[in-house]
Amino acid sequence: MTDLISKSHSVHPTGQPQARLFDDWIDPIETGVRERVRDWIEALIQAELDAALGRPRYGRNGTTAPAAATPGYRHGHRSRSLTGTFGQTEISVPRARLHAQDGTTTEWRSGALRAYQRRTKAADALIASAYLAGTNTRRVRRALVLRPTVS
Repeated sequence: MTDLISKSHSVHPTGQPQARLFDDWIDPIETGVRERVRDWIEALIQAELDAALGRPRYGRNGTTAPAAATPGYRHGHRSRSLTGTFGQTEISVPRARLHAQDGTTTEWRSGALRAYQRRTKAADALIASAYLAGTNTRRVRRALVLRPTVS
């Protein structure tokens, strides 16, 4: 009598398995773009501040006028977390004080990055469309890997 279970057929290969379907699902192009997003966003905000102050970082305004004639000055950076279609990234936003006409100073605000903005408009649109399509908020939060906000 022959045992059908102990027979090895060519249906079940006995060597190392070949590459599987999702072994190379990480795209190096997508990974490279996501790593460079932070630098691009920081350069965009830095250029906006350079235009507001009329000079680049560590640059002089070119005149020997007193400091009151300068439009303002930089004073450090603050860290912000921003989530977009590129994922979540920590960016460093420059801070500056601008001189007003009446002699007071005001905090410089970026036009590209709104105050208290944590997500891009595209990410907000994706969240809204996923929610309207029937996805619950837990799945959306898990998909975006968002941290709960502290109020």
